[in-house]
Amino acid sequence: MKKYAALLLFALFLNGCDDGDLTVDKIDFADVQESTACDPLTNALIYKIKSQEALLLQMPEGAIINDEGTYTYTIDAKGNGSYRVVYRAYDGTVSKENICGLIPPSTPKVTEEWLGIDGVIEITTKQIAPKNNPDDGGTRITGYEHTIVFRNITFAKPAGNQTEAEFKFGTYNTTVTPANLTFKTNPNGSAYECDEIGRVYNYNNTFYLSIDDIDPALLVNEVTASNQPRTSLITATQNKVFYRTALAETGSITPAFICAKVQPSSPAIDETWTGQLGIANTSGIIEVTTTVSTNAIGQVYTHTIVLKNVILAKGNSSFKLGSSFVLGKIDRQTTN
Repeated sequence: MKKYAALLLFALFLNGCDDGDLTVDKIDFADVQESTACDPLTNALIYKIKSQEALLLQMPEGAIINDEGTYTYTIDAKGNGSYRVVYRAYDGTVSKENICGLIPPSTPKVTEEWLGIDGVIEITTKQIAPKNNPDDGGTRITGYEHTIVFRNITFAKPAGNQTEAEFKFGTYNTTVTPANLTFKTNPNGSAYECDEIGRVYNYNNTFYLSIDDIDPALLVNEVTASNQPRTSLITATQNKVFYRTALAETGSITPAFICAKVQPSSPAIDETWTGQLGIANTSGIIEVTTTVSTNAIGQVYTHTIVLKNVILAKGNSSFKLGSSFVLGKIDRQTTN
Protein backbone atom coordinates (compact mmCIF):
# COMPACT_ATOMS: atom_id res chain seq x y z
CA MET A 1 0.00 0.00 0.00
CA LYS A 2 2.81 2.41 0.86
CA LYS A 3 4.33 1.71 -2.56
CA TYR A 4 1.09 2.67 -4.33
CA ALA A 5 0.69 5.81 -2.18
CA ALA A 6 4.22 6.88 -3.10
CA LEU A 7 3.54 6.30 -6.81
CA LEU A 8 0.29 8.31 -6.54
CA LEU A 9 2.05 11.21 -4.80
CA PHE A 10 4.77 11.19 -7.48
CA ALA A 11 2.16 11.21 -10.23
CA LEU A 12 0.38 14.18 -8.62
CA PHE A 13 3.69 16.00 -8.35
CA LEU A 14 4.43 15.47 -12.05
CA ASN A 15 0.92 16.59 -12.96
CA GLY A 16 1.34 19.71 -10.83
CA CYS A 17 4.60 20.55 -12.60
CA ASP A 18 2.86 20.24 -15.96
CA ASP A 19 0.29 22.80 -14.74
CA GLY A 20 2.96 25.25 -13.62
CA ASP A 21 2.84 24.35 -9.92
CA LEU A 22 5.48 25.80 -7.64
CA THR A 23 8.16 23.46 -6.29
CA VAL A 24 9.43 24.65 -2.89
CA ASP A 25 12.68 23.75 -1.17
CA LYS A 26 12.90 26.73 1.17
CA ILE A 27 10.49 29.40 2.39
CA ASP A 28 11.78 32.83 1.44
CA PHE A 29 9.77 35.98 2.13
CA ALA A 30 12.78 38.22 2.76
CA ASP A 31 11.59 40.72 0.15
CA VAL A 32 8.14 41.00 1.79
CA GLN A 33 8.88 42.75 5.08
CA GLU A 34 5.46 43.93 6.21
CA SER A 35 2.55 41.60 6.86
CA THR A 36 -1.22 42.12 6.91
CA ALA A 37 -4.10 40.93 9.08
CA CYS A 38 -7.41 39.67 7.79
CA ASP A 39 -9.11 41.61 10.61
CA PRO A 40 -7.04 44.46 12.12
CA LEU A 41 -9.41 44.55 15.12
CA THR A 42 -8.54 41.03 16.26
CA ASN A 43 -5.16 40.38 14.54
CA ALA A 44 -6.09 36.70 14.72
CA LEU A 45 -4.75 35.80 11.27
CA ILE A 46 -1.67 37.60 9.98
CA TYR A 47 -0.28 36.74 6.57
CA LYS A 48 2.33 37.50 3.92
CA ILE A 49 1.82 36.65 0.28
CA LYS A 50 3.89 36.77 -2.88
CA SER A 51 3.03 35.42 -6.29
CA GLN A 52 2.12 31.76 -5.65
CA GLU A 53 3.02 31.54 -1.93
CA ALA A 54 1.46 32.44 1.43
CA LEU A 55 2.83 32.36 4.96
CA LEU A 56 0.19 32.41 7.70
CA LEU A 57 0.35 33.09 11.44
CA GLN A 58 -2.79 32.36 13.41
CA MET A 59 -3.07 33.39 17.08
CA PRO A 60 -5.88 34.15 19.54
CA GLU A 61 -7.21 37.67 19.76
CA GLY A 62 -5.03 39.62 22.19
CA ALA A 63 -1.74 37.92 21.33
CA ILE A 64 -0.62 41.08 19.53
CA ILE A 65 -0.10 43.49 22.43
CA ASN A 66 0.12 47.23 21.90
CA ASP A 67 2.81 47.85 24.50
CA GLU A 68 6.58 47.82 24.27
CA GLY A 69 8.19 44.51 25.18
CA THR A 70 8.96 41.00 23.96
CA TYR A 71 6.20 38.40 24.00
CA THR A 72 6.62 34.68 23.34
CA TYR A 73 4.15 31.92 22.49
CA THR A 74 4.63 28.22 21.88
CA ILE A 75 3.67 26.86 18.47
CA ASP A 76 1.07 24.15 18.94
CA ALA A 77 2.12 20.59 18.14
CA LYS A 78 0.47 19.01 15.11
CA GLY A 79 -0.37 22.48 13.80
CA ASN A 80 -4.01 22.51 14.89
CA GLY A 81 -4.12 24.56 18.11
CA SER A 82 -4.39 28.24 18.97
CA TYR A 83 -0.90 29.21 17.76
CA ARG A 84 -0.36 28.00 14.21
CA VAL A 85 2.22 28.66 11.51
CA VAL A 86 1.33 27.48 8.00
CA TYR A 87 3.08 27.82 4.67
CA ARG A 88 1.22 27.15 1.43
CA ALA A 89 2.20 27.02 -2.23
CA TYR A 90 -0.42 27.42 -4.96
CA ASP A 91 -0.78 26.56 -8.62
CA GLY A 92 -1.53 30.20 -9.50
CA THR A 93 -1.42 33.75 -8.22
CA VAL A 94 -2.67 33.99 -4.63
CA SER A 95 -4.57 36.97 -3.20
CA LYS A 96 -6.11 38.14 0.08
CA GLU A 97 -9.39 36.43 -0.82
CA ASN A 98 -7.63 33.04 -0.79
CA ILE A 99 -6.55 33.69 2.79
CA CYS A 100 -9.38 35.68 4.35
CA GLY A 101 -12.49 34.90 2.32
CA LEU A 102 -15.36 33.16 4.11
CA ILE A 103 -15.68 31.09 0.96
CA PRO A 104 -12.18 31.04 -0.58
CA PRO A 105 -12.06 31.01 -4.41
CA SER A 106 -11.72 27.57 -5.96
CA THR A 107 -8.55 28.72 -7.72
CA PRO A 108 -5.68 28.78 -7.30
CA LYS A 109 -5.39 25.48 -5.50
CA VAL A 110 -2.97 24.59 -2.71
CA THR A 111 -0.26 22.35 -4.09
CA GLU A 112 1.92 22.08 -1.00
CA GLU A 113 1.48 22.82 2.69
CA TRP A 114 4.01 23.00 5.54
CA LEU A 115 2.76 23.01 9.15
CA GLY A 116 4.69 24.41 12.08
CA ILE A 117 4.67 21.70 14.74
CA ASP A 118 7.29 22.92 17.19
CA GLY A 119 9.09 26.12 18.18
CA VAL A 120 8.42 29.55 19.65
CA ILE A 121 6.78 32.66 18.25
CA GLU A 122 8.72 35.71 19.47
CA ILE A 123 7.18 39.17 19.02
CA THR A 124 9.21 42.28 19.86
CA THR A 125 7.03 45.38 20.03
CA LYS A 126 8.10 49.02 19.79
CA GLN A 127 5.87 52.07 19.88
CA ILE A 128 5.63 54.49 16.96
CA ALA A 129 5.52 57.97 18.46
CA PRO A 130 6.33 60.82 16.07
CA LYS A 131 6.59 64.37 17.35
CA ASN A 132 3.20 66.03 17.65
CA ASN A 133 4.72 69.49 17.54
CA PRO A 134 8.41 69.68 16.62
CA ASP A 135 8.64 73.06 18.34
CA ASP A 136 7.76 71.79 21.81
CA GLY A 137 9.04 68.21 21.61
CA GLY A 138 5.66 66.65 22.36
CA THR A 139 5.00 63.13 21.05
CA ARG A 140 1.84 61.11 20.43
CA ILE A 141 1.73 57.35 19.95
CA THR A 142 0.21 56.50 16.56
CA GLY A 143 0.87 52.77 16.48
CA TYR A 144 3.19 49.88 17.26
CA GLU A 145 5.66 47.90 15.17
CA HIS A 146 5.69 44.17 15.97
CA THR A 147 8.78 42.29 14.76
CA ILE A 148 7.96 38.59 14.54
CA VAL A 149 10.55 35.81 14.62
CA PHE A 150 10.07 32.04 14.88
CA ARG A 151 12.69 30.38 17.09
CA ASN A 152 13.67 26.73 16.55
CA ILE A 153 10.63 26.18 14.37
CA THR A 154 10.00 22.74 12.90
CA PHE A 155 7.92 22.49 9.75
CA ALA A 156 6.22 19.23 8.86
CA LYS A 157 6.37 19.17 5.07
CA PRO A 158 5.74 16.55 2.41
CA ALA A 159 9.46 15.73 2.06
CA GLY A 160 9.94 15.37 5.84
CA ASN A 161 10.43 17.63 8.87
CA GLN A 162 12.68 20.68 8.61
CA THR A 163 13.94 22.73 11.59
CA GLU A 164 15.31 26.28 11.48
CA ALA A 165 16.96 27.97 14.47
CA GLU A 166 15.67 31.39 13.43
CA PHE A 167 13.02 32.21 10.85
CA LYS A 168 12.18 35.90 10.43
CA PHE A 169 8.51 36.33 9.67
CA GLY A 170 8.87 40.13 9.40
CA THR A 171 7.00 43.10 10.84
CA TYR A 172 3.36 43.72 11.50
CA ASN A 173 2.16 47.24 12.30
CA THR A 174 -0.90 48.19 14.31
CA THR A 175 -2.41 51.65 14.57
CA VAL A 176 -3.85 53.36 17.64
CA THR A 177 -5.72 56.62 18.06
CA PRO A 178 -3.25 59.29 19.24
CA ALA A 179 -3.97 60.88 22.61
CA ASN A 180 -6.61 63.58 22.28
CA LEU A 181 -5.61 66.65 24.30
CA THR A 182 -7.96 69.24 22.87
CA PHE A 183 -9.97 70.65 25.77
CA LYS A 184 -13.55 71.94 25.73
CA THR A 185 -12.06 75.38 26.26
CA ASN A 186 -9.09 76.38 24.14
CA PRO A 187 -5.65 75.36 25.49
CA ASN A 188 -5.19 78.85 26.99
CA GLY A 189 -8.66 78.92 28.56
CA SER A 190 -10.06 77.89 31.89
CA ALA A 191 -9.10 74.88 33.96
CA TYR A 192 -11.28 73.56 36.78
CA GLU A 193 -11.09 72.46 40.42
CA CYS A 194 -12.58 69.68 42.53
CA ASP A 195 -12.37 71.32 45.93
CA GLU A 196 -13.28 68.29 48.03
CA ILE A 197 -10.71 65.94 46.51
CA GLY A 198 -7.88 68.38 45.75
CA ARG A 199 -7.89 67.96 41.99
CA VAL A 200 -7.37 70.50 39.19
CA TYR A 201 -8.17 69.38 35.67
CA ASN A 202 -9.20 70.09 32.12
CA TYR A 203 -11.32 67.85 29.97
CA ASN A 204 -13.36 67.00 26.93
CA ASN A 205 -16.22 64.53 26.41
CA THR A 206 -13.79 61.65 25.89
CA PHE A 207 -10.96 62.32 28.37
CA TYR A 208 -9.62 64.38 31.24
CA LEU A 209 -6.14 65.46 32.30
CA SER A 210 -5.76 66.09 36.01
CA ILE A 211 -3.31 66.98 38.76
CA ASP A 212 -4.29 65.23 41.99
CA ASP A 213 -3.17 66.43 45.42
CA ILE A 214 -1.71 69.58 43.90
CA ASP A 215 0.91 71.31 46.04
CA PRO A 216 -1.03 74.05 47.94
CA ALA A 217 2.01 76.32 47.71
CA LEU A 218 1.48 76.53 43.95
CA LEU A 219 -1.92 78.22 44.18
CA VAL A 220 -1.22 81.10 46.56
CA ASN A 221 -3.06 84.35 45.93
CA GLU A 222 0.09 86.37 45.38
CA VAL A 223 1.32 87.74 42.07
CA THR A 224 4.46 86.04 40.82
CA ALA A 225 7.40 88.11 39.62
CA SER A 226 8.07 88.30 35.89
CA ASN A 227 9.57 85.06 34.57
CA GLN A 228 9.61 83.59 38.09
CA PRO A 229 6.73 81.09 38.29
CA ARG A 230 6.21 78.86 41.28
CA THR A 231 7.36 75.31 40.58
CA SER A 232 6.88 71.91 42.14
CA LEU A 233 7.68 68.36 40.99
CA ILE A 234 5.44 65.37 40.36
CA THR A 235 5.99 63.05 43.32
CA ALA A 236 4.42 59.85 44.59
CA THR A 237 2.20 61.81 47.01
CA GLN A 238 1.80 65.27 45.45
CA ASN A 239 1.08 66.73 42.00
CA LYS A 240 0.10 63.33 40.63
CA VAL A 241 -0.77 63.69 36.93
CA PHE A 242 -3.26 61.40 35.19
CA TYR A 243 -4.65 61.23 31.68
CA ARG A 244 -7.80 59.10 31.56
CA THR A 245 -9.97 58.23 28.58
CA ALA A 246 -13.57 57.05 28.42
CA LEU A 247 -14.44 53.73 26.84
CA ALA A 248 -16.38 54.34 23.64
CA GLU A 249 -20.17 54.21 23.89
CA THR A 250 -20.24 54.14 27.71
CA GLY A 251 -20.99 57.83 28.29
CA SER A 252 -19.29 61.23 28.33
CA ILE A 253 -16.78 62.75 30.71
CA THR A 254 -18.35 65.50 32.86
CA PRO A 255 -17.17 67.65 35.79
CA ALA A 256 -19.47 65.67 38.09
CA PHE A 257 -17.80 62.46 36.98
CA ILE A 258 -14.29 63.85 37.44
CA CYS A 259 -15.01 65.29 40.89
CA ALA A 260 -16.96 62.36 42.34
CA LYS A 261 -15.43 60.94 45.53
CA VAL A 262 -16.40 57.46 44.33
CA GLN A 263 -15.91 57.00 40.60
CA PRO A 264 -19.24 56.37 38.85
CA SER A 265 -19.61 53.33 36.62
CA SER A 266 -20.52 55.44 33.59
CA PRO A 267 -18.59 56.29 31.57
CA ALA A 268 -16.19 53.38 31.98
CA ILE A 269 -12.51 54.31 32.02
CA ASP A 270 -10.69 52.81 29.05
CA GLU A 271 -7.07 53.87 29.66
CA THR A 272 -5.14 55.53 32.48
CA TRP A 273 -1.77 57.13 31.77
CA THR A 274 0.33 58.28 34.72
CA GLY A 275 2.75 61.19 34.90
CA GLN A 276 6.28 60.05 35.62
CA LEU A 277 7.98 61.33 38.77
CA GLY A 278 9.67 64.67 38.33
CA ILE A 279 13.38 65.38 38.11
CA ALA A 280 14.50 68.81 39.27
CA ASN A 281 15.15 71.25 36.40
CA THR A 282 14.55 68.45 33.89
CA SER A 283 11.10 66.87 33.71
CA GLY A 284 7.80 66.35 35.50
CA ILE A 285 7.54 69.96 36.63
CA ILE A 286 4.31 71.78 37.55
CA GLU A 287 4.64 75.52 36.99
CA VAL A 288 2.18 78.24 38.08
CA THR A 289 2.19 81.92 37.15
CA THR A 290 -0.20 84.21 39.07
CA THR A 291 -1.66 87.55 37.98
CA VAL A 292 -4.37 89.73 39.55
CA SER A 293 -7.28 91.84 38.29
CA THR A 294 -10.02 93.83 40.02
CA ASN A 295 -13.78 93.56 39.68
CA ALA A 296 -16.81 94.93 41.56
CA ILE A 297 -16.47 92.33 44.32
CA GLY A 298 -12.76 92.49 44.90
CA GLN A 299 -9.73 90.92 43.30
CA VAL A 300 -9.44 87.92 41.00
CA TYR A 301 -6.19 85.97 41.12
CA THR A 302 -5.59 84.00 37.93
CA HIS A 303 -3.28 81.00 38.25
CA THR A 304 -1.99 79.69 34.91
CA ILE A 305 -0.95 76.05 35.28
CA VAL A 306 1.69 74.66 32.92
CA LEU A 307 3.08 71.12 32.77
CA LYS A 308 6.76 71.21 31.85
CA ASN A 309 8.32 68.18 30.15
CA VAL A 310 5.73 65.82 31.60
CA ILE A 311 5.95 62.21 30.40
CA LEU A 312 2.83 60.03 30.62
CA ALA A 313 3.26 56.26 30.82
CA LYS A 314 1.08 53.15 30.68
CA GLY A 315 2.78 49.79 30.95
CA ASN A 316 6.03 50.06 28.99
CA SER A 317 4.76 52.76 26.64
CA SER A 318 5.07 56.51 27.13
CA PHE A 319 4.61 59.84 25.40
CA LYS A 320 5.58 63.42 26.19
CA LEU A 321 2.98 66.16 26.57
CA GLY A 322 5.48 68.76 25.42
CA SER A 323 8.10 71.08 26.82
CA SER A 324 5.43 73.54 28.03
CA PHE A 325 1.85 72.20 28.04
CA VAL A 326 -0.84 74.58 29.32
CA LEU A 327 -3.45 72.84 31.48
CA GLY A 328 -5.42 76.07 31.87
CA LYS A 329 -6.25 78.94 34.22
CA ILE A 330 -7.80 78.76 37.68
CA ASP A 331 -9.51 81.95 38.91
CA ARG A 332 -9.87 82.58 42.63
CA GLN A 333 -12.05 85.48 43.78
CA THR A 334 -11.31 87.52 46.90
CA THR A 335 -13.60 90.15 48.39
CA ASN A 336 -12.84 93.65 49.55
